[in-house]
Amino acid sequence: MPTSAAGSRPCVPLGSSRHASGFSLLELMVVVAIIAIATAGLGFAMRDSGQSSLEREGERLSVLLDAARAQSRASGATVRWRTTPEGFTFDGLPPNALPGTWLENGVTAQPSLANGQTTPALLLGPDPIIAAQQVVLTTEGPPARSLRIATDGLRPFAVVSP
Repeated sequence: MPTSAAGSRPCVPLGSSRHASGFSLLELMVVVAIIAIATAGLGFAMRDSGQSSLEREGERLSVLLDAARAQSRASGATVRWRTTPEGFTFDGLPPNALPGTWLENGVTAQPSLANGQTTPALLLGPDPIIAAQQVVLTTEGPPARSLRIATDGLRPFAVVSP
């Protein structure tokens, strides 16, 4: 026969009708946390990889254009950026000074002036102030995406809205 200490509840056998049923608050919180983590993981896995890869290409190109611009100012040599069938090239820099290929397949670029007039190449220096220029990156579809990288001539190249 089960006994209990003075002042406490009497022991109830497991088969008895007074046994508490259901889940504790801690168990419910653990289940909700597991569901939240799984949902977040699914959200990241289903992210639009086409747009994120284009954004990566845009950020990379803006950094490369600014690096070429800095090298042009430091050396005093004229540097031009232009597209090639394999990717792009920096005319006026030593060979292989900067990468010249896209990270992803299917990316194309169109250099132009700030007013939208297309140009065969961007002039990156050696002058510290250059003309306002832009590059529009596009990817093959479906869906086709585009991204614009621009400078006003004073500030560095940056990704701006398409």
